[in-house]
Amino acid sequence: MLKYHNLKSGTVAELLPESVNITNSDDMLQLMVDAGYSHSAQGMIIHAKSLPTEFFELKSGIAGEILQKFSNYRMKLVIVGNFLEIKSKSLSDFIRESNSRKIISFVSTLDEALSILDK
Repeated sequence: MLKYHNLKSGTVAELLPESVNITNSDDMLQLMVDAGYSHSAQGMIIHAKSLPTEFFELKSGIAGEILQKFSNYRMKLVIVGNFLEIKSKSLSDFIRESNSRKIISFVSTLDEALSILDK
């Protein structure tokens, strides 16, 4: 289930954490279509617990597939979760690099996500 936030910069869709679990890039594409075309959302917020555990194992390729969709369709994505205790150097590097590019961001709170998407 998507919840919509009307910000100064436009509409943002939030996938509520208890509603749907994303299992692959096709699931994500469907959510993007629902949010973008139906409600003109310019960005999306996803809670980390809605993503498959394989998303955070970079070698699985799921993160790359999903994030590529956002890049291709020029829709910003913010993933909300606890990323401070990540032990994987490659995942930590990936998160840091993503945050610096500002298309896909990883944050710890919904308020941070909304602030990023309202710019």
